[in-house]
Amino acid sequence: MVSEMKKGSDKSYSLSVIIVAMNEEDRITSCLESVFSIADEIIVLDSGSTDRTVEIAKAYSDKVFETDWPGYGPQKQRALEKATAEWVLSIDADEALSPELFSEIHEVLSASPEEIGFMLPWAVTIFGETLNHGRSARAPLRLFKRKGSRFTSSLVHEKILLPKGKIKKLNGRLLHFTHRDFGHYMEKNRHYAWLGAQKRFASRKAGFGLTGAALRALWTFIQIYFIRLGFLDGRLGFLVAVMYSQGSFNKYAGLWTLRHQALLKRNEEASE
Repeated sequence: MVSEMKKGSDKSYSLSVIIVAMNEEDRITSCLESVFSIADEIIVLDSGSTDRTVEIAKAYSDKVFETDWPGYGPQKQRALEKATAEWVLSIDADEALSPELFSEIHEVLSASPEEIGFMLPWAVTIFGETLNHGRSARAPLRLFKRKGSRFTSSLVHEKILLPKGKIKKLNGRLLHFTHRDFGHYMEKNRHYAWLGAQKRFASRKAGFGLTGAALRALWTFIQIYFIRLGFLDGRLGFLVAVMYSQGSFNKYAGLWTLRHQALLKRNEEASE
């Protein structure tokens, strides 16, 4: 598909947008609309949606692929390997470029920057409000040169590994509609915490037991609510800090259960 911006004579760069999705029919349209006019290609990897996600994606791209789910890192690497442009924007189906970020990306890439990657400041929208601090104080690396870049193989909280070069943070904000409602938060909390526990167990991380889990939870709250100024987001800022604190505890408590079960199994085998 050829966008209006791509037809213009002022577009001197090429950009691949990669998205992984599953059952995102209520959010993926905003994502696709926000990148359609700046992308030379949009690559969507769907992992078994039972709603209209694939149908919606195909209205914006002829590069929609239905696949299995190997985890976030491997799936995003699959999408990256299908990209052909000089630059890549990795965006989640529950995210969208703000108009300001859209314009800034176009201006920056048009200037043939010396940087190889750009961090995009989050604007987390949750329970109907947009946070300006706390979780929104983060700026994930999402825009980067394709050549020599790859995703780690982590099942969750994957990272982008870039060749040596400069990385810069942009000013425009990446809108992140992180949870549909509180029930959705609890589902994601359980899912991410368990994946995180399994990842650390496989890496032989200690975690320092249940005491370590409690201390991790406390540190997460302090980091989000105080260090990242989440208290300036009012009652919602407090709630979000507690929510992520709970997620941190669940992750390390899950790690403790895995290590505990493994120890019991080894002891049983040794006594036989």
